[in-house]
Amino acid sequence: MAAMPCSRMLGLLGGMSWDSTAVYYRLINQGVAARRGGLHSAPLLLHSVDFAQVAALRAADDWTQAGQWLAQAGAGLAAAGAQALVLATNTMHKVAAQIEDGSGLPLLHIADPLGQALVVAGFEHVALLGTRFTMDDPAIVQRRLQQHHGLRISVPAADDRALLQRVIFGELCRGVVNATSRSAVRAMIERQRAQGVQAVILGCTELMLLVDQQNSPLPAFDTTALHAAAAVDWICHPQPEPEEAEPTP
Repeated sequence: MAAMPCSRMLGLLGGMSWDSTAVYYRLINQGVAARRGGLHSAPLLLHSVDFAQVAALRAADDWTQAGQWLAQAGAGLAAAGAQALVLATNTMHKVAAQIEDGSGLPLLHIADPLGQALVVAGFEHVALLGTRFTMDDPAIVQRRLQQHHGLRISVPAADDRALLQRVIFGELCRGVVNATSRSAVRAMIERQRAQGVQAVILGCTELMLLVDQQNSPLPAFDTTALHAAAAVDWICHPQPEPEEAEPTP
């Protein structure tokens, strides 16, 4: 008997950057194929935004306008048939609630599969690497990890945060993977280990292009891979059977 298809339609808000969105697309489809076999792939709707426009609003500290814009994109995915959303970026989860409210769809928050994986692995004190926005603003992912999963979160020192910001936006978001930058980020993780940190969060969807479990001095938890796996779980979750109408007397 053939495997049942994964039938729930997921909306993917991507383009931030397109390199990491391509990884999401690949991982989600590979996950569905592994789950269902054969020629099965993921039912996805993708809205890929112009990253330059998002970056400009972010630089202007106009998060409200950025949230409205992404919420409109989410509403378009809802109108096209999406039943939930994945926002393929860590930083823009600052406006997650605005996207949910404006689109009318539930959003699979990037911090939740991350927090669950860290707790299952038995870690309590972890370092968060990401964009300057993600590291500096507890409202993006740190507070959710602390309040929902009981984790202690550290971030690198100011000069290391500046280095990560430069590498992410000057290199990784442009498709450049630099061996010197990889060595610098590994040294940064090593400094976190010396301070008692147990694991590191790759809290930018581009960082997995530079660091992975094989070359990290600490156990590395990639938000992109964990978020994509959660998307596969959602897509393949059985839909409830429709209730039968009561017979007319």
